[in-house]
Amino acid sequence: MDGVPEPQTSWTFLTNHARVLAAIADNRNIRIRDIAARCRLTERAVQKIISDLEQDGYLSHTRAGRGNTYQIEPEKVLRHPAEAGLTVASLLSLLIRDEAQRAGRLSGSRAHTDQ
Repeated sequence: MDGVPEPQTSWTFLTNHARVLAAIADNRNIRIRDIAARCRLTERAVQKIISDLEQDGYLSHTRAGRGNTYQIEPEKVLRHPAEAGLTVASLLSLLIRDEAQRAGRLSGSRAHTDQ
């Protein structure tokens, strides 16, 4: 079936909720369709995750024309007891830093292949 990602059959380090939150942090006006493609989820799964995040106060949205603009609550504390005291901002800073490092490594490896 086109448009539906293959199911994940093994465990992963990041939850789908963290992936969706990171995608929104990267682009506050991102469409659900684009989040789904980036996170390799169905659009319905993304809608459910956004609903979960909004219900617990981690995220809110306002309509902007035909789309949404999302607002993340950066000072909201993570839910798991092992992360007591860690905020959404601290989680996102780790993910963003990693994303930037990976992008730098990719562009650096391209520079070497272009020579």
